[in-house]
Amino acid sequence: MVPEQILDKDPPTLPVSDSEAPSPGPNCASPRMKVDSATTVPDLLSIFHEQEMTETAHETNGHGYLGTFVGKNGRLAILRVHSHALVTIDLQCYEEDNIAQLDNLLNALETKLKVILNGNITRIKRLPALVRGAEVDRYWPTADGRLVEYDMDQIVYEEDSAYQNIKILHSQQYGNVLILDNDLNLAESDLAYTQAIMGSGRENYAGKEVLILGGGDGGILSEMVKQKPKMITMLDIDQKVIDACKKYMRGTCGNILDNLKGDCYQILVEDCVPVLKKYVQEGKTFDYVINDLTAIPISTQPEEDSTWEFLRLILDLSIKVLHPSGKYFTQGNAETLTEALSLYEEQLGKLSCPVAFSKEVTCVPSYLEQWVFYSVWKK
Repeated sequence: MVPEQILDKDPPTLPVSDSEAPSPGPNCASPRMKVDSATTVPDLLSIFHEQEMTETAHETNGHGYLGTFVGKNGRLAILRVHSHALVTIDLQCYEEDNIAQLDNLLNALETKLKVILNGNITRIKRLPALVRGAEVDRYWPTADGRLVEYDMDQIVYEEDSAYQNIKILHSQQYGNVLILDNDLNLAESDLAYTQAIMGSGRENYAGKEVLILGGGDGGILSEMVKQKPKMITMLDIDQKVIDACKKYMRGTCGNILDNLKGDCYQILVEDCVPVLKKYVQEGKTFDYVINDLTAIPISTQPEEDSTWEFLRLILDLSIKVLHPSGKYFTQGNAETLTEALSLYEEQLGKLSCPVAFSKEVTCVPSYLEQWVFYSVWKK
């Protein structure tokens, strides 16, 4: 049973739930026996009627029961009794509705279900209220398809660049969070991400030539300069990302983005593909290449027809500019996405130069899932 708060004024949409699944979901009561709608529903209806909620539609047709109920302040309930022994109740209301009355309704329904079914219930559980239509969106999907509720409480920045939508939201737990095209990229809490994509402390960058692809949040650059490399070249296509992070992600970048050039670094606001091609032609090499591009890399080049082809192009160009004893670091994906990781590893076997690789799994705080990072080198 799910109490849900609807904050917008549009007609409410049914919440995503397991109501269509053949197995019990978290927002349901699942009896151990098949439910007879004809005997179960009347007792449940009485509870809604006591709360002055009127039944507006119902359907049986031999496939269970569906009922909708409306009450005060736009309160809406949806009751489904499924023929495969699943009962779901979604309660939707506006924020100003009487929470005590809603709790009474849910408590009464839960008690009645236990009585009707003689305690033959596999699971009965309430989910926290979903808040829709709020100014700050708190719900973001993980890479492996779970919906996570964050404690976002403020829109710090939002703008569309020529390449992508840029959002920075504030989280009480994770600090400011960079979101590009609705994909959560990095929070100020996520030093673990930066450390992992730099080799988790195993590398000595002192006096080395380093190339960073992407990295507009400044996190890698900020950590890298502390190790006194010979020169860091950072390539990021989107000046607006750099400017936004310079102002609002200082917990990640410090003051490193205040200037595009420093004693041991330069930031080039360019598409990395033509620059990499130029480096290949010139025979320029780097001791380390760190790929921190977005999940689907942005480019002005025409090789974007296939995402995998484009990813392989970036890989191939990066390996070509890598010193024979150098290393290439990049993020992979969620540890649970084994098929996607296998496909990526297949690309590593299709490069113009044979490579070997290793990987490690790191917990990135704001991702709320284990994340895979790759280290690649020439054989």
